[in-house]
Amino acid sequence: MILNMNKWYNRKKRLEQLEKHVSVTRTARFGFNFCAESDKIHRVNRHFDTIATRYDLMNTILSAGIHYAWKRKAIETLMIKPKHRVLDVCGGTGDMAGLSASITGEKGLSVVYDINRKMIRQGEKKSLKGVTFVQGDAECLSFPDDSFDSISIGFGIRNVTHLETGFKEIFRVLKKGGTMCCLEFSKPDNTIFRYLYDLYSFKVMPLIGGLITGSKEAYTAFPESIRAFPLPGELSLILQKIGFKEIKIKKLTNGIAVIHSGRK
Repeated sequence: MILNMNKWYNRKKRLEQLEKHVSVTRTARFGFNFCAESDKIHRVNRHFDTIATRYDLMNTILSAGIHYAWKRKAIETLMIKPKHRVLDVCGGTGDMAGLSASITGEKGLSVVYDINRKMIRQGEKKSLKGVTFVQGDAECLSFPDDSFDSISIGFGIRNVTHLETGFKEIFRVLKKGGTMCCLEFSKPDNTIFRYLYDLYSFKVMPLIGGLITGSKEAYTAFPESIRAFPLPGELSLILQKIGFKEIKIKKLTNGIAVIHSGRK
């Protein structure tokens, strides 16, 4: 199903991202399109296989470098201390884990957990000091209960087939009293700004993506997935039901990006 360029999903359609709908219909969304529940993970992997070698460059170009500031602000909400154990779920090439590692120090631990091998390889090439890379599925974290002092997930939860399961796994491996932050794209507050953002997302972004990565399609699914994703208040309720407390919402750059932070 293809919507008009400036169309954001209503609440009913946004909730189709949630586990109850996915489990009943056996379908999941990839951008604006449906796919089999079991196929989304493969589509996500193919998507990142295509763009992995240009992923960091594209993030910097498309955001004009602002994504670095967003990630710093997200990590600040975790209140990381030296010697802490920190996990970055769907951590890709390790930007957020690198920020965490600069605080935890040599006696701490900063782990990137990502399903895509090509993304991990790109991260390993960056030789981030103090960062360990682990390949695995965000819906089944390969760590014992209560393993980490803090956990982050940046621009990754949209790619998880069963969103609540992903957050439940984060809750499980987080220590009691530990902190969590989720940095994700969202709907800009200002109407005019939102219109310009839509123009950029659906016209400029796929064009640049096609020129640099060779895949215009990859950077079409990206803005579509943002417009189908639950809004901040809706995501906060999900986190609350899972068990997170002291949930806070911080909007960045007119609401283009949002940090959800909480505590176990």
